[in-house]
Amino acid sequence: MSDRLLHVAGSPHVHGDESVKKIMWSVVIALMPAFFVAVFYFGLPVIILTAVSVLSCVLFEWLIQRFLLKGKCSIGDGSAVITGLLLAFCVPPDLPIPLIILGALVAIGIAKMAFGGLGKNLFNPALTARVFLLISFPVQMTSWPKATPLWSFGADVVTGPTPLGIIKEGVKNGGTVESLMGSPDMPNNIQMLLGQMGGSFGEVSAIAILIGAIFLLIRRVISWHIPVSFLLTAFVFAGIFWLVDPTQYANPFFHIITGGMLLGACFMATDMVTSPTSPWGMIVFGVGCGLLTMIIRMFGAYPEGVSFAILIMNSVVPLIDKAFKPKTFAGK
Repeated sequence: MSDRLLHVAGSPHVHGDESVKKIMWSVVIALMPAFFVAVFYFGLPVIILTAVSVLSCVLFEWLIQRFLLKGKCSIGDGSAVITGLLLAFCVPPDLPIPLIILGALVAIGIAKMAFGGLGKNLFNPALTARVFLLISFPVQMTSWPKATPLWSFGADVVTGPTPLGIIKEGVKNGGTVESLMGSPDMPNNIQMLLGQMGGSFGEVSAIAILIGAIFLLIRRVISWHIPVSFLLTAFVFAGIFWLVDPTQYANPFFHIITGGMLLGACFMATDMVTSPTSPWGMIVFGVGCGLLTMIIRMFGAYPEGVSFAILIMNSVVPLIDKAFKPKTFAGK
């Protein structure tokens, strides 16, 4: 009989070198490719708006913890920085500064700290603020400057519709998708992949977002379950309607690389706090996000549906976790 004893202790039983701070700053790094592309196409306003958003989120979190909650300050963990970045990424580059500050207050004060802070919030803070701003200030939140390469700076700022907006309004007014795809305002596939199109500045470049997502997957900050199930569901749903009637519905590739689909699937829906914990729960969550996004895009009043879809699915995460609760150790 071995003289080595089995010591039973409380969880966790496996120690890793990851921490909340390391995870948060990994996400910040992953967002940088999209940020640099946005600066290239939209210039100084991107830098100013992002800086104001981040500083406002950090300041509001510190003020609330210092004077209301009177608890330990947690701004050093990087979560407020990420909230500020993501909030800036999902608004127009010319959004008035007071509105981004108001959005930061909603994100931190209502969506995050009102629930108790990091790890306790039910809804994604950045998306909560975005939807608040969209409903409260629809004109300012749907004014889209056209992307202008860096070497063209100095020209007058021109606004125009997003690709999703062109399709939505065009089909509504009796046009066909094929004719709308040939519109002078519609960017081609290469431009959409690179980010030369109107929209919230952090979501315009599909390639830059995918580079950041691959970095997070390699670092194991996120898993494949939510992004893949989200994007695959949206692709299949859009593909079915496109095959049935290509004159009224855009092809699935168009839906994947436009709007907030990639940013939402890779950076918003994968938020650890507001998404399920089990692999199957994540897949169900992603499928729900993909379905709701496409239903809103195709049949709703808004040309975009990612924010609404993720927030709706955030609300049912407790039910998903309960339904897909992993078995306890040695349990039947």
